[in-house]
Amino acid sequence: MTGAARHYRYTDLHAAGEPVRIVTDGAPDLAGATLLEKRRDAMTRHDIVRRHLMLEPRGHADMYGVWPTPADHPDCALAVLFMHNEGYSTMCGHATIALGRWMIDTGIVTPTPPVTHFNLQCPCGPVAVRVDTPATGPIGAVSFDSVPVFAGPLAQTLTLPGHGVVSVDIAYGGAYYAIVPARRLGLDLATTPTESLVQAGRDIIRAGREQLVIRHPDAADLGFLYGCIVTDDRLPGESSATRNLCIFGGGQVDRSATGSGIAARLALAHQQGLIGPGQACDVAGLSGIAFRGVIRDVDGDGRLIVTVTGTGHYSGHGSFEVETDDPLHDGFEVPARLADPAS
Repeated sequence: MTGAARHYRYTDLHAAGEPVRIVTDGAPDLAGATLLEKRRDAMTRHDIVRRHLMLEPRGHADMYGVWPTPADHPDCALAVLFMHNEGYSTMCGHATIALGRWMIDTGIVTPTPPVTHFNLQCPCGPVAVRVDTPATGPIGAVSFDSVPVFAGPLAQTLTLPGHGVVSVDIAYGGAYYAIVPARRLGLDLATTPTESLVQAGRDIIRAGREQLVIRHPDAADLGFLYGCIVTDDRLPGESSATRNLCIFGGGQVDRSATGSGIAARLALAHQQGLIGPGQACDVAGLSGIAFRGVIRDVDGDGRLIVTVTGTGHYSGHGSFEVETDDPLHDGFEVPARLADPAS
């Protein structure tokens, strides 16, 4: 138990079933001239905010959140940190989709029917956002253009418990993912129990972080394996619809297909010659609600810009009080065994 009583206000949304908790009051100002510096400040001096809002008893194992902060990029309407049970993401597509609607509803961005354009500053870089905003009626779909994404390194071998040696492909969609068809693990995305698929994804993340060296060409802070995407056998380009299961962070399970994960999958499919610019692919996750991905542009150096489209929906608004004498003041994670201490 540490610290004084704290009060927060928040707005909850979801995109394709994946939660987005936006902190609207109670979080401190962050120090730093750049968003990555603010991210480090949040991690080192103010991580209690993440713990209060993501961990139990106020959050849960698969909670996801957004910490808004003023943008330092002159062309961006807002900057955000993405957070979850393990820490802080460098990019989040489903949260960007939810933010597109929320930023217009709250007046941060003034709508310009029929489509409102603005830039959102994410830790991986500025992201162009477009929101269907008819002159009358509700806000519609939200699209964002990824930061430059790319595939590689490919065909990386990992030694996994229970699966032996498995080949995975690494791709960057704003964060690094290990992408693997379920069949390579002796599993089937449609019929294998979800718990078994999730455990395999967690094993891949753990093994990848131990056995692989990943370096982002532009920023050291971005060079780490963030998640694993287990796919079906319908490849982007060969089919207009496919499904995947994304496990990220400390083993959290995404209910959506994962926006940045779709960007990574399309970068990999383009590298494999399966999909080209302008070709759409719908990708669904656990909830069955799809996001649409389209390669918008291919740069001269081979990096891609991928457009991802989906919808965000409100699930609630509220406040939290964290009492000084609460024995779970700092939040906790459910231990794997009762003999293990809650963390």
